[in-house]
Amino acid sequence: MSTPTYYDAILELVPNPKAGVNIKGDEIRINWEDEREQPTQKAIQAKLSELQTDYDAKKYQRDRAEAYDPILEQLDQIYHDIDGWRAKIKAVKDKYPKP
Repeated sequence: MSTPTYYDAILELVPNPKAGVNIKGDEIRINWEDEREQPTQKAIQAKLSELQTDYDAKKYQRDRAEAYDPILEQLDQIYHDIDGWRAKIKAVKDKYPKP
């Protein structure tokens, strides 16, 4: 998952729109070709803020995913040493606790 973008906010408000977004510096241009109503800048900014808040709240998930061993290694360890595997998983969860 990557940092939410302006276009992600539009997609949340209007799924699969016929539109393009160009961003140059602080200028945002939307090429809206969809028959549905175009969301307002205020609605887009509010949705973007909501998406960013959700993204920030899930940082622990991204940190954990990076810290875990690859799944094939985990499966092998489960087969050979399930208690050692549990200890490794617990160590990662303790290091990156759920808020």
